[in-house]
Amino acid sequence: MQDGFGRKIDYLRISVTDRCNFRCQYCMSEKMTFMPKSELLTLEEITLIAERFIGHGIRKIRLTGGEPLVRRDMGDVIQRLGRKVQSGELEELTMTTNGSLLEEYADHIANHNVRRINVSMDTLNPERFREITRGADIAQVLRGIDAAKNAGIRVKINMVGLRDFNETDLLPMAEYCAREGHDLTVIETMPLGDVGADRKLEHIPAEEFIAPLTREYDLEPVGYRSAGPARYHMVRPLGLRLGTITPLSQNFCDGCNRLRLTTDGKIFMCLGHNAHVDLRSAVRNEGIEAVDRLLQKALKLKPLRHEFNAQLDGSADILERHMNVTGG
Repeated sequence: MQDGFGRKIDYLRISVTDRCNFRCQYCMSEKMTFMPKSELLTLEEITLIAERFIGHGIRKIRLTGGEPLVRRDMGDVIQRLGRKVQSGELEELTMTTNGSLLEEYADHIANHNVRRINVSMDTLNPERFREITRGADIAQVLRGIDAAKNAGIRVKINMVGLRDFNETDLLPMAEYCAREGHDLTVIETMPLGDVGADRKLEHIPAEEFIAPLTREYDLEPVGYRSAGPARYHMVRPLGLRLGTITPLSQNFCDGCNRLRLTTDGKIFMCLGHNAHVDLRSAVRNEGIEAVDRLLQKALKLKPLRHEFNAQLDGSADILERHMNVTGG
């Protein structure tokens, strides 16, 4: 598949639920209203839509949320899509999680062809972790990460950089990841949804956020690429592979290869735009064949670039949807 700008599209991110057992301050407001169950894609609809996309050239799928593992039939979702990896129809099935339920699910995930996961964790400091997540326990997450590692799953830690909050946590996180054999990716905040905070105040460019690391260690660019937009360095002599995702400070839209399927069955062609097509309505009213037509429409609607910078400086409206709906 190619979009209107000639970019190859082979990566689909599926948000399986908007619910989460955390309330991270940059992602959600403290009191959230979640979608009624009738609006969510069913297990069968997720599977059928994914199969249709795979037939059109999607080679990698990431399951996201909200927190995907709070969905009651998530084990079945993983099992069904994991079969596509086993058959060779998919190159990779991955997941982004907050890690809180990994202790329970790690073996199931590993047994159904999920070979690597991303765990969102912005600090190792228990007090700051409780603050940013509004009450979560870092020990539970660390036990889950250990369970995933012991099950043979490669773990990458995603750390969102927040100005005047967790800059001092970068070095301990980097040293923890190096010691445990995990990759680390630093992510700039993105202005999505009203979370009760000034987005401009909390934003810090990744280059500035990782400055403490560059003062202590040498960073060497490497050609490694995952399915996502991160650019990677090896941190010497620490032995850490460090990624940076920089949607605002160093735009990477020219190489965008992905589409996003939301919790309620909409395809968003860009995280930073509202343009979308409604697959759930089409599938329920017209049948699964409607996906083919709407997929071609989606590819034509995919914009060249996001508008996060304009949203951050106030020259464009911040998008109303929260990250938990679109998928992290």
